[in-house]
Amino acid sequence: MTNKEFAEFLLPDVEHDWEYYENLYPERDLPEGAIVTRYAPSPTGLPHMGNLLSGFMAYCFAKQSNGVYFLRIEDTDTERTVENGVSKILDIMKDFDITFDEGMINDTDEVGSYGPYMQSKRKDIYQAYARKLIEEDKAYPSFASKEELDEIREFQESTKQRLGYYGRYAKDRHMTKEEAISRINNGEKFVIRMKSPGDFNKSIIINDLIKGKIEMPENDIDEVIIKKDGLPTYHFAHAIDDHLMKTTHVIRGDEWVSSTAKHLQIFDVLGFKHVKYAHLAPLLKNDNGTKRKLSKRKDPETGLVYYIEQGIPVEAVKLYLATIINSNFEAWLDANPGSDISDFKFDFKKVGSSGGAIYDMEKLTNISKNYLSRLKATEVYDRVLNWANSYDKDFASLISKYKDYTISILNIEREQKKPRKDFAKYSDVSNSIWYMYDELFDNKELSYDFKNITDKEEIKNILSTYIDKYYDEADDKETWFNKIKSLCDLLGYASDMKAYKANPDNFKGNVADVSTVIRVALTTSSMTPDLYELLKLIGKERIIKRFNRFN
Repeated sequence: MTNKEFAEFLLPDVEHDWEYYENLYPERDLPEGAIVTRYAPSPTGLPHMGNLLSGFMAYCFAKQSNGVYFLRIEDTDTERTVENGVSKILDIMKDFDITFDEGMINDTDEVGSYGPYMQSKRKDIYQAYARKLIEEDKAYPSFASKEELDEIREFQESTKQRLGYYGRYAKDRHMTKEEAISRINNGEKFVIRMKSPGDFNKSIIINDLIKGKIEMPENDIDEVIIKKDGLPTYHFAHAIDDHLMKTTHVIRGDEWVSSTAKHLQIFDVLGFKHVKYAHLAPLLKNDNGTKRKLSKRKDPETGLVYYIEQGIPVEAVKLYLATIINSNFEAWLDANPGSDISDFKFDFKKVGSSGGAIYDMEKLTNISKNYLSRLKATEVYDRVLNWANSYDKDFASLISKYKDYTISILNIEREQKKPRKDFAKYSDVSNSIWYMYDELFDNKELSYDFKNITDKEEIKNILSTYIDKYYDEADDKETWFNKIKSLCDLLGYASDMKAYKANPDNFKGNVADVSTVIRVALTTSSMTPDLYELLKLIGKERIIKRFNRFN
């Protein structure tokens, strides 16, 4: 039996040969230097922050080079695939406004000329290339059972040898065609393994775009390329897919560094041009003075749903990730506030090459505050309402009822050189401005902290004197503040801070103390936006109602 006949016997249901697929997928017509890369998740669960980092990085490099960014679903692990797994992945990426030029658009449909973009639909392709290797005597059937493989591993562990199916342990490698055919005809199940041409005692140099030159031993393990169910392993499938889809760059976590020699060897054995690999260090977290990997089990911020539920703007998350991708992005952003990420030129050489970036929620919070402070009040309102419609329906109903009023609240100290930065996420807004709504203010058990003035009669006197003698809705801000100072002079408080600092014993307190009494009586908080603006929005009738709580 010839090798070709043997290949057809082992894999009898292949519709097309490998040359058909080589002709089916032509070279892409792209400008020089264009990067073709992909996001290639498994539908076994929701993406996490590490996935988003590598996926967003790939997106940025593809877009800035006028290249192609596509979504490929690697679903050959059928036992772990979850229901609607593809839709869940797409929904999350849509939430983060990361779009694809090609690939899956839902669980069944796709766009693009280099598909199918779901590995389970490419079975014929993988088997065609597996046949090619069998015909070239570069692959063979292996019948080793789980028990036999466990026995090999246990012996290797006990004798402190490298683990794997290689050298003298790869017994099926030398099996004759006749014996293999006989065992198959007797109903024995088998996998297809690639005959590794590697020598573990020799080294290869991998030119990683992030880590630089990496030296490691050649791969000598006869890797499984086709499983018993006829589907490929990840190692085999991704090499074929990246070749046919004309992928130029693969950006992935550095847990894959140890597999790179194996992957490049598969490219070589198949006769494919290498892709360029860029391995990202894992995201770390400071945990009581020690660094550890960000954990899906321990750290809620690892899950991407967390950011949607909290209402952290996805733009802020991406701005933060950009600071991780390139060390000079933060300085660029400071020099170009309000600029779009697409205006920045990312560089593989600026990606951290060792250790791992500390995932800093405080830094993300600051970026988010800065981002939200630059938006128009109308846009903040729309975003908060959209979030609240899903996660805080009572607040959504309230701000819908008072749309223009809410926008006015959100606009306080916004359109100025240094806008206020009161909140970092949409879920902060209700906690920041709840006191502006009588429905919340009147129905809440209130706690007041007037700071330096604690005498109830003195508080009552300040409030009643202000509303009776000095409050006028028509006052401009300068007039209003001058009246506050007049109120201080009348009641024995220093209207001039310099005079107060020079002789504090001559006064009951100062203008800040009086303003705080009015502010706290009005809102319960001493930390609010501009008091003048709050007074104007709340209006005299509601102010009196709130002040009357102290009569």
